[in-house]
Amino acid sequence: MRAYDLILKKRNGAALSREELHFLVDGFVRGDVPDYQMSAFLMAVFFRDMTAPETADLTLVMAHSGETMDLSPIPGVKVDKHSSGGVGDKTSIVLVPLVASLGVPVAKMSGRGLGHTGGTLDKLETIAGCRTEISGEAFFDQVRRVGCAIVGQTADLVPADKKLYALRDVTGTVDSIPLIASSIMSKKIAGGADAIVLDVKCGGGAFMRDVALARRLAQAMIEIGEALGRRMAAVISDMDQPLGDAIGNALEVHEAIATLRGAGPADLRELCLVLGAKMAMLGGVAANEVEARARLEESLGNGAAAGKLGEMIRAQGGDATVVDDPDRLPRAPVVRDVTAAADGHVHHIDAMALGLAAMALGAGRARKGDDIDPAVGVVLEAKVGAAVRAGDVLARVHARDAEHERAAVVAVRDAYTIDAMPAAAPPLIRAVLG
Repeated sequence: MRAYDLILKKRNGAALSREELHFLVDGFVRGDVPDYQMSAFLMAVFFRDMTAPETADLTLVMAHSGETMDLSPIPGVKVDKHSSGGVGDKTSIVLVPLVASLGVPVAKMSGRGLGHTGGTLDKLETIAGCRTEISGEAFFDQVRRVGCAIVGQTADLVPADKKLYALRDVTGTVDSIPLIASSIMSKKIAGGADAIVLDVKCGGGAFMRDVALARRLAQAMIEIGEALGRRMAAVISDMDQPLGDAIGNALEVHEAIATLRGAGPADLRELCLVLGAKMAMLGGVAANEVEARARLEESLGNGAAAGKLGEMIRAQGGDATVVDDPDRLPRAPVVRDVTAAADGHVHHIDAMALGLAAMALGAGRARKGDDIDPAVGVVLEAKVGAAVRAGDVLARVHARDAEHERAAVVAVRDAYTIDAMPAAAPPLIRAVLG
């Protein structure tokens, strides 16, 4: 078998077998298949696409390129969730303890953010002492004892994806549906979950700007998961404006805690209930959506969900008192209001512009290895559809110093479009699959 022949086969539109894909991927990881040949293969996939079985085979080959987690000794259906990411997306910090409070084991491996804000791990680490880098054995033990964990992916988990993504990033092949789907799902399969719920973001603040493309990606991942024996569901949710009100690491944790305590922004709460209901049903603790939602709402109302977050934080070495007193989280020394210049209605909020403003404040990374300021960010006071008068607060900038604050105020104000005519908020849920 030669890499050249397999590249030619894919270039001509034929599907590769699992054995052929294993030869390519394993050879690339070991260094036997050089970058230039793998680049040619990736470009062939970009233009020729992959069949559903072929994409599932690629995913399985990638998943087994390193260590895999065996969660089968943990009782129950182990559930995971994945979000394709967006501005203000702190759903994992709400969903993981919320669903675990119903008795569903939730084993979540997350990454660090590169871009407008930190990832879930960066957000959790704003809690004093909270560890996210723990051994596979400790991860397993915590899910068994506590019912949930959010930890970093180990260096040996899916090494093929790390090498392939780095190559895709410099060869113009990032936005290929089978390559995106296999990248995401290989990590989920290696993580050992029995069931996976996907939150695919769609809109101006997301990777997938178009609903049709978001649906294609969600369907591809569902087909991969089901082909590999996983229970699957997907929700396509709006990212034409930020999710919730907070953008920034500690600010988002504060908002997630409020949501777990029965308050929080309506859109964040609603999305977590929709996703959580899917997780509960796939986890076997609810027969239908109505029952699942009722149980989740009860857990938010009686303190069980917030209590489970405290258990998880404590198990990971963190200061669990933050659940009762979120003001213990890091706070920025400079807070400045951004006000409306005229009367009207908020017609549009450029989610990506707000994300970039938060990154410029220090809430995100422009390059891997950049430090993150846990306290800074933006908190919205008016979202699409809101009526405002001149001088009303649109948002608040949380900054480290006056220089950063001034630049962010301009960027945040420019991200708002206000018009005299009334406006309606975009639908939060665009589609549900699986």
